[in-house]
Amino acid sequence: MNNYERQPYTFDRVVRILFSVCALLATLYLLTILKGVLLPFLVACLIAYMLEPIVKWNQKWMHTNNRFVPVMTTLIETCIVIGGFCAIFFPYLISECAHMTEMVKTYATKQIDIPFISESIHQFIRDNIDFNQLSKLLSQEQWEKLIKTSISSSWSFLSSSLAFLFGVISWLVVILYVIFIMLDYEKLTLSFRQLVPHSHRRRVFRIFDDIKNAMNRYFRGQFLIAFIVGVLFSIGFVIIGLPMGVVLGLFIGMLNMVPYLQLISLPITALLCLVWTVSTGGDFWLIFWESMAVYIIVQCIQDLILTPKIMGKAMGLNPAIILLSLSIWGSLLGFMGLIIALPLTTLVLSYYNLYVIQRIQNKQDINRH
Repeated sequence: MNNYERQPYTFDRVVRILFSVCALLATLYLLTILKGVLLPFLVACLIAYMLEPIVKWNQKWMHTNNRFVPVMTTLIETCIVIGGFCAIFFPYLISECAHMTEMVKTYATKQIDIPFISESIHQFIRDNIDFNQLSKLLSQEQWEKLIKTSISSSWSFLSSSLAFLFGVISWLVVILYVIFIMLDYEKLTLSFRQLVPHSHRRRVFRIFDDIKNAMNRYFRGQFLIAFIVGVLFSIGFVIIGLPMGVVLGLFIGMLNMVPYLQLISLPITALLCLVWTVSTGGDFWLIFWESMAVYIIVQCIQDLILTPKIMGKAMGLNPAIILLSLSIWGSLLGFMGLIIALPLTTLVLSYYNLYVIQRIQNKQDINRH
């Protein structure tokens, strides 16, 4: 006899389903209205979440259970690292852009003869890329202006409609949020769990654990892998002498936040190889295959060493699901949607797995017996 019976669609159940759908739509609507207010808080939550392992390490190193000193130490360490990176990277970026400007001007005017590459390809590139405009964008004056503008109004860019003063205030609010959240991180986590009714804790905690594991794999694990990959690419491109090598390497690392998305950087790499060849008179195919060797070596290091060591055997979300999730939630809620895309997608998948897939499996198991 079949002990598994589908729950009937009574009037009460239909009303509850409709109420749940309406509550979900209302939540999305409220998020859309309040995203300007919630964005600083969510950015702060993400920063605090990313820095929590460092706080734990500092607590262990200092042999203390108090979080204040480890949190302040973590923030100071983070500021020193970011400041040092900016002090090294921005002068290099301005210098490389000035050098690249000259290369682009040379490529736009010089005749090219590269074996196995037709002149029509170069003509197609010239016809579809405005090299004069590109040279202006790469000029030192333009980059200095861009850096000053981005520093002064970066929050306005994220919020898309905020003035400079409000942008500065927003970042100050983010800093305050970060400090408060990091100080009470463990208490806040425990409080959220205690808000769940006892009768639902087993199911809800299981979904929370799925979200936590996905967040650990993506925001912490994948971020660390992407950072290391970006550094490795930068080192490789600098060794072979590819122009804008550090910038391209870090860009590839950023693309690697979605696994294998870095492959879309291949046309950019080929174009930089062309520009380098025309400007220096070097062998295009030599530097091109050296660049491909960097791709292959770094990809092998990532797949054979970094991913197994950092991510372990746990399977993350499919790259296509991650990209689709970022696209959908980013379109619906802007930058805030990009932050909450992965937790929401994991929540939907966990709910589907818990209430749909497992019920089907239970029904199949009962039918076998």
